[in-house]
Amino acid sequence: MSFSQDVKSELALLTDLSDCCMKAQAYGMLLFGKYYSQSRIGFLTENKNVASAYSLFCKEVCGVKPRMLKTKAGNYSLSVSLQSDIIKIMRYFGQSRQNVTLRINRANFEDDCCYAAFLRGVFLSCGTIADPMKNYHLEFVIPFLKLTNDFLTLLGDMGLSPKMVERGNSYVVYFKDSENIEDFLTLIGAASSSLELMGVKMMKDVRNKINRKINFETANISRTVNASMAQIAAIEKIEKVKGLSWLSDQLKEIAIIRKENPDMSLDEIKNELGGEISRSGVNHRLNKLIKIADELD
Repeated sequence: MSFSQDVKSELALLTDLSDCCMKAQAYGMLLFGKYYSQSRIGFLTENKNVASAYSLFCKEVCGVKPRMLKTKAGNYSLSVSLQSDIIKIMRYFGQSRQNVTLRINRANFEDDCCYAAFLRGVFLSCGTIADPMKNYHLEFVIPFLKLTNDFLTLLGDMGLSPKMVERGNSYVVYFKDSENIEDFLTLIGAASSSLELMGVKMMKDVRNKINRKINFETANISRTVNASMAQIAAIEKIEKVKGLSWLSDQLKEIAIIRKENPDMSLDEIKNELGGEISRSGVNHRLNKLIKIADELD
């Protein structure tokens, strides 16, 4: 099962709610389901727990039991097709069969807690979330512009900052930053999933820091090795052309140390010289040897 389905299963099992939150969540699931019109109200999901929750909320809140079928593709299709049941549901949420406006009617939210319950219902209907091990992405696919705009406004009122893009004939409201996704999951009651996402994020941060440190150290080692090879090549050239005795005592001493100790760092060479010269001084003398070798061409 995907991370998205795990989140939905966690949310679908939250059924011990107050009456007002039951109503708000049912409203979110129905309004943002596959169908919500004067001829049909329907819902489609691959998650059995979500299908059961939709059926339960319809029955407990609206007094209507939807028909449930399992499709050949393995999804669960729930539908309300009797006109009397459709009228009953729409009247319950303050709509008439003759005037089905796909907008969010905030009169269905009796208290502040109802907003989170409504968002939970919306996510169960049309939301998906990517596996945080791969990337951070949570989205809602909505086929109607006015409903999408209402949803964007509601999310903004809840302190969230989604983005919106058109995709085919639908509108996609989405989050791509982990903080907003964590806040949303916590808000709608997916505490375990939110903690899992935070854990993945912490693991990624630690792994990235380790990788950066390894890359930094590898680059330093590479630079040190390349510099040492260039220095030794210069010393060998001087020795072949002029002999090391041709050098000043200071340069001769450091040339011998470097040639015999190609793996030594600048600090180690400094200590070998008795610490009477700075690290930059060691580097200056080694660069001097390279310059001398170049001038011998």
